[in-house]
Amino acid sequence: MPGASAISFGVIEYPTSAVRMADTTQQGMLVDDFSRSHFESTLGTRWRAVTDTVMGGVSRAALRHDCIDGQRCLRLTGAVRLENNGGFIQMALDLAGPDGCLDASAFSGIQLTVRGNGERYATHLRTPDNVRPWQSYRAQFEAPAHWRQIQLPFSAFAPYRISAPLDVSRLKRLGLVAIGRAFDADLAVARISLFNSGDSLLICG
Repeated sequence: MPGASAISFGVIEYPTSAVRMADTTQQGMLVDDFSRSHFESTLGTRWRAVTDTVMGGVSRAALRHDCIDGQRCLRLTGAVRLENNGGFIQMALDLAGPDGCLDASAFSGIQLTVRGNGERYATHLRTPDNVRPWQSYRAQFEAPAHWRQIQLPFSAFAPYRISAPLDVSRLKRLGLVAIGRAFDADLAVARISLFNSGDSLLICG
């Protein structure tokens, strides 16, 4: 329904043409708005593309800065293939330096402004508890063919092949991932931030 939010997979979605954001300088924390060059984030760490070739897969990925409908963004494109036990590509960002963690305990979750090709993608979080490369905490979202803001509460992130619960006071890495099935991926993200439950995305007329 135009102008209404949709809730699925623990995700709250808002069309960007119908929203107004709270003052994130006071009520949230910016992770990246892609205003810097050379894949450098607002946090000072760098984005990189990661594929299943690290484990013998054959998926392909390209990562580039882009501008879509006036929105500066980072865009991941490629082909996810399942051969050789593969099946993923991602854009990944370390949230702190090599020996550090990001304490997100003051926040309620992650907010994304995304656009894609109508496919389902996932956000993966990692902490020091993820000692195996396949372990993570995962929340799914759909990326339509228009810009959309999505809120992913930390409570929506499910542990994958790990028993320890998500410790948001020790976040190490964030990944936006095309995974789990053979398809052509095209995912753009214009903004990533941490939000508080009191932050409001106000639906306007």
